[in-house]
Amino acid sequence: MKFSRMLIPTTKETPNDAVLASHKLLLRAGFIQFTGGSGLYNFLPLGKITLEKVRKVVKEELDKAGCNEVHLPMVTSLKLWEETGRADKFGKELLRFRDRHENDFTLSPTNEEAMVNLVRQTVKSYKQLPLNVYQINWKFRDEVRPRFGLMRGREFLMKDAYSFHASVEDMEREFALMEATYKKIFTRLGLEFKVVEADSGAIGGAGSKEFMVLADSGEDDIMVCDACDFAANIEVLDENTKNCTCGAELRVTKGIEAGHIFQLGTTYSAPMKAEFLNENQKLEPFVMGTYGIGVSRLLAGIIEQNHDEKGCVWTKESAPFNVDIIVAKAKNEAQMEVGLNLYEALQAKGVDVLLDDRADKKTGFGVKVKDFELIGMNYAIVVGNDIEEGNVELITRADLSKESVAIDEVVNVIMEKLGS
Repeated sequence: MKFSRMLIPTTKETPNDAVLASHKLLLRAGFIQFTGGSGLYNFLPLGKITLEKVRKVVKEELDKAGCNEVHLPMVTSLKLWEETGRADKFGKELLRFRDRHENDFTLSPTNEEAMVNLVRQTVKSYKQLPLNVYQINWKFRDEVRPRFGLMRGREFLMKDAYSFHASVEDMEREFALMEATYKKIFTRLGLEFKVVEADSGAIGGAGSKEFMVLADSGEDDIMVCDACDFAANIEVLDENTKNCTCGAELRVTKGIEAGHIFQLGTTYSAPMKAEFLNENQKLEPFVMGTYGIGVSRLLAGIIEQNHDEKGCVWTKESAPFNVDIIVAKAKNEAQMEVGLNLYEALQAKGVDVLLDDRADKKTGFGVKVKDFELIGMNYAIVVGNDIEEGNVELITRADLSKESVAIDEVVNVIMEKLGS
């Protein structure tokens, strides 16, 4: 893609209401745009590209784990929520409305009831189990105080999966598989995270684990052990707990909840009479698990962990573009020719590359470099006067280190750095 053809409204100004680094930088770098409605944001081209990249990682790992993707309407009949009693329990976060026929609906904040309704209509026998179905679509929660940009907005992209089983033992097996799958997702995205014992809250069930992205800006206090993998949300531990079962002392750190998995049992299937015929041809309620990831929240989490005073520092799997080719003087035919050749060569290798071909008077070399630093692509290739000696400059965004590389070698160097 060429910069001159993209909508990338970068700005030097920091919004007054932005507190977190991710909120400030995603707005300044042109990833998202405030709509005027509290907790609601437009995803601009860079934001949409990054969102789809994160979504792709989530989908690939779930598909490998044998999950089935479906798509449910964002609008759900309130009658389904009334079957489980959550229509009253969920409170004002559940946005309700009536259609022209006076039927009651809600904008789904989560889809346990809707997914149970899907499965109870299609799965009748234990022979069709186990089954894990998921979707990645938009949810809406009427937060009382939306804040922190994508971290706590009212509309958000969520991956929610629901598994159905004939026994508790099989549900526990799937729960463990989803925990392992989530670890793969967060690791691929380059995140530092902890899996913590957690409270099941409004979702319910017997046990749950949260996936916490470690960040000083996190809203949750978690106790972690540096000697083993133990971690727990401080809310589920006795306030006097100081040591882990391994004997090491626990320490308190901050985390951002980006994923949550639950062992539901029959919390939803029993009241909704979602049943299957067991081996003895008797009806039993499905034993369930549910597994969520805040996909749009992950964008904020990545930047909370990966940024500096100059801007975003995206990880390899999440960057909107892995390489930014900066043509120092776009009106210089020789520089533009080299830039275009490198652009086409990297594209042919399957690299996501942006060509900064802007040639207007307001967009000089300094502006292009600052935009690269602000947007946070992995690498920049600067095509400048040193092409006369057969070289370009390669900048690594993570540490802003610079090196001179031969034009004929820079594509190979990039491929090696990207691990391709």
